[in-house]
This record gives sequence, C-alpha cells and structure tokens, in this order.
Amino acid sequence: MTQIVTVDIGGTHARFAIATFGDDGAITLGDPATLHTKDHASFQTAWEDFARIQGGALPSAVAIAIAGPVGGEVIRFTNNPWVIRPALIPEKLGASQYTVINDFGAVGHAVACADEAHFVHLAGPDAPLPAAGTISIVGPGTGLGVAHIWRSGDGDYRVQATEGGHIDYAPLDTIEDAILARLRQRYRRVSAERVVSGPGLVDIYEALSVLEGRAIQPVDDKTLWQRGTSGEDSLAAAAVDRFCLSLGSFAGDIALAQGGSGVVIAGGLGLRIKDTLLKSGFANRFTAKGRFAELMSTLPVKLITHPQPGLFGAAAAFAKEHYL
Repeated sequence: MTQIVTVDIGGTHARFAIATFGDDGAITLGDPATLHTKDHASFQTAWEDFARIQGGALPSAVAIAIAGPVGGEVIRFTNNPWVIRPALIPEKLGASQYTVINDFGAVGHAVACADEAHFVHLAGPDAPLPAAGTISIVGPGTGLGVAHIWRSGDGDYRVQATEGGHIDYAPLDTIEDAILARLRQRYRRVSAERVVSGPGLVDIYEALSVLEGRAIQPVDDKTLWQRGTSGEDSLAAAAVDRFCLSLGSFAGDIALAQGGSGVVIAGGLGLRIKDTLLKSGFANRFTAKGRFAELMSTLPVKLITHPQPGLFGAAAAFAKEHYL
C-alpha cells in the first residue's frame, strides 16, 4: 500500500487530499481539504498548511493537477500569483517523486480509471463506455475543457488534453445566430467557450432579452444559473435550455472530430445541472448531425459524477507514470 499527496490547483482554490494505492491498484482518496489560493503566498505555504491539517509529515510523493499549461521550467497561473518550478519540488516539498499534469488531462485519467458507478447515462445506448477506442471528454465550467482518451482494449490507455474549447462557435438556428451576432460586437472571433461555459449563460440571456425587446438587466452568471434551473425566471430557464442545446451540438462535433466511440461530460457545471441536462434537448442536438445522425445515435454519452475528478485523476496519472 502506497500513499501520495494529490493536489488540484485552480485560480481560486487549491484542493489537497491523501491518495492511497491498494495492492490491487485501486485508488482511495482521503477527505479533501480546500484552501483559498489568495490566503497563501505560495504553493509551498499552502502545502505546509495542509501538513498542519493532516497533523504531521506528508507522504514523499505528489501529483499536481494545474489549470493551465504545464510545460516548461516555470509554471505561472492566470488567476493567482503562485509560481511552481517543477525541478524544485523535491527540495521545496520533500517529495522525491512527482507528477505535474494539466487539470483537464487529470480529468481524462479520472474518466479512464473511475468505476462505472461514477457515471450517469445521458444519451445513446445505456451501456458502459467501450473498452477500446477513443472516448471524447467535454467539460463546461469557467471555461470549456476538451480531451480524449484512447483505450487499447487490454486495460491500457493514453490521455490527450486539447484546446478544443476554442474552436469556432457554430450556430444552428436563428436564435443562435443572434447570440453569435451579439458576441461579435465584443470579440473579433467567437469560440465555443464563449457560449458553452458557465459565464456564457449571461450572453445567452442578454441575447434572448434583446430578441424579446426586454431591457437588459445586469446579472451575474451564478444568479442566472440558480434562477434558470429552479424555474423562477422563465427567460433564464430558456437561456439554460439554450446552453444545453449548444453543449449537445458541441459534444457531438467533438465526437465526430476525434472519432469518438463514446463521450463523457465532465466539469463542475455539468454535474450541477445533471437533472436539467437529462430533461433538455441535449441528446437530440448531440445526434443531429445530418448524414451521421445514425452513427451518433450509437455512441454512449455519460456524465462523470466522481466528487473529486481532479484529485482522483492526478493520482491516477501519478500511478500510470511511476508504477505502470
């Protein structure tokens, strides 16, 4: 039995946990601790704070998932002032082994290794994800993550994180034409992430307001998600439904582009709106690919429900790099 520290670092939070590898390769996470990045001068001081929470010395191995590019000698964050130099991890943290991975790459490892119980069926055949072939992964949240895993059929797999969320947004009807026109007033190029993400709901809502001749009321995306999913605001509910349609279209496009034999929706936002997705037009939009509609209908589409896919996936990435 082996233990490591697993960490998932974003702009606002850094989540830590102890991961235990069983003799059978199973990964078990201890209770996670969520620290605010603004409360710590560096990753090292946050690490020391976690050690205090744990009440003693930490394991001498660490897996770190980072929201951003991880190549190069220095890793900088967009939304917090921390800097990580991977080569100094053994000296600064006392970790003789380490893995550093992009956060959505970590989600890919979580998809590859999570039990079937951690998936909910969304569309297509209600069957497990294929044991061989490509699984496309789409994760709406603050941004729009895209990755894919390739399974060999004998238990081995490979993960590829991508920047697929930044492909061009593709409207499919007059309402989405209006959404695109509104976004083009601010952005020279409109990517899918501008619409299929948590903050994108504001632009959808404002475009619908203009279509109905309503005055635009300033409101943040968190409030809109609450109003829309609860049904208390019919226009916000329409915006949420439009988001679900756009997510279905985008996920189908990614599956076509990657040759996916199955699709997984990941990210915190997908999990929060699970019930809304199931009742929405997501599934119909996913398969609405013209001559390829029949093919799309054969792909199982799942939602990963693991409570800490970043932490779990980082640990799985460590195991694959160092033990497998």
